[in-house]
Amino acid sequence: MMMGDERSEVAFFDIETTVPTRPGQGFAILEFGAILVCPRKLVEQEAYSTLVRPTDLTLISNLSVRCSGINPEVVTSAPTFAEIADKVYHILHGRIWAGHNILKFDCHRIREAFAGINRPAPEPKGIIDTLALLTQRFGRRAGDMKMASIATYFGLGRQTHRSLDDVRMNLEVLKYCGTVLLLESSLPDIFTENSWVSPNATTRSRSNWKASPEKTGFSADTPSSSVKMDSHVESTAKIVPFNMDEVKESLRSDVQEDESSSYSPESSTTATESFIGCTDFLEPNEISIPSISVSLTPFYRGSQKIQVFHDYGELQVCCRRMKVRFGVSKKYVNKVSIVVDASPGLCQILDAVDHLAQKLSVDSGSSSEWRPVVTRKPGFMNYPTVRLNLPTVIDGNISRWTTEIYQKESSTTQKLVFSRFDVEELESLITPGTFVDAYFSVDSYDVQQNAGIRLVANKLIVDST
Repeated sequence: MMMGDERSEVAFFDIETTVPTRPGQGFAILEFGAILVCPRKLVEQEAYSTLVRPTDLTLISNLSVRCSGINPEVVTSAPTFAEIADKVYHILHGRIWAGHNILKFDCHRIREAFAGINRPAPEPKGIIDTLALLTQRFGRRAGDMKMASIATYFGLGRQTHRSLDDVRMNLEVLKYCGTVLLLESSLPDIFTENSWVSPNATTRSRSNWKASPEKTGFSADTPSSSVKMDSHVESTAKIVPFNMDEVKESLRSDVQEDESSSYSPESSTTATESFIGCTDFLEPNEISIPSISVSLTPFYRGSQKIQVFHDYGELQVCCRRMKVRFGVSKKYVNKVSIVVDASPGLCQILDAVDHLAQKLSVDSGSSSEWRPVVTRKPGFMNYPTVRLNLPTVIDGNISRWTTEIYQKESSTTQKLVFSRFDVEELESLITPGTFVDAYFSVDSYDVQQNAGIRLVANKLIVDST
């Protein structure tokens, strides 16, 4: 088929890969699946999927099997990527590409696979990353916005982590989200946040700093001026016509912000979504320092990023009763972070991560100045601290943090839904001397000649007592 307007179908695609388990190890594609969809009728016109046999079957680790269920025996008789390259190229080249988190993962893997067989990679007419698109348009009402979370939100079943199933689920998720946004744009005074916020959630307003149970349901008699709405609900209650240029510009801005964000002791940048997502948060006494490893993974436009592992999974840590040393700073409204005391056990772990990551950074040719993740100030060497970064996203004209925040009072713990996303709201909640249970991942940065490790808070439980 010739390239041109006739290749107007949107190619939803997904790949399953091996998971690197040692430094310097790359990814190998284990499965490719795609559907061609008419963008006007959202009808599936063609489907293709195949398992792929990597050149080295030992790359399929136990972690890879846990993530996708694809083991060496299953792919033994499957074709190699070189044998399916023509079909993949035909499906993707010159079409709009769509998928969940494809900008930061799947697109890179496709290009690497073609480079590995010395062939030019297919080029898209445009790219729709539904992770970025739905986070911006639909908001984080489905939690972390991973495909499994959104599917659970709409009752679409469990994600199988198999390519063809996942792309079809991706299309269904888009349909459901679009329907909800259409309803909200039609009757914005009725379809407020009260129609979807969990009954266990609480709302904090600036006029009443105490958490109070949020009502569920809605009333058509309630005037719109009296309805308390989340800022992100107001922004997502407007549906706009599909515009490829607008989508591409939105995605380009997201990636550029990741690249250009600078790091200082008072700032943090938005964390990227991990490609693994198979491990639990470990407490310091559950982490074995010899089991910590680091690896370079492709990031954006040929750049690489340091990934931190424990055993064969992403290093994710849970620390309880961390005392807040310095609360939220007003100076960095769009880059929110807090400073907490670090226990000796946590310091040992982070020092080990620092050592491995710094060595890998130098070995990879980086000339950036390395900044240690644990801060030990003169005169306070026995009182080390770490900074917990609360990642932010731009939602309409509002910059808001995506860390899930809970408040613990006596024997109850409730999730908080903030009425306004400003620093004052957090300052009233997270004050010096407060204790928090922190669930965080370990991220890396290398921007503007500064490099290091930062801790990204996925969830905070604030002890109000």
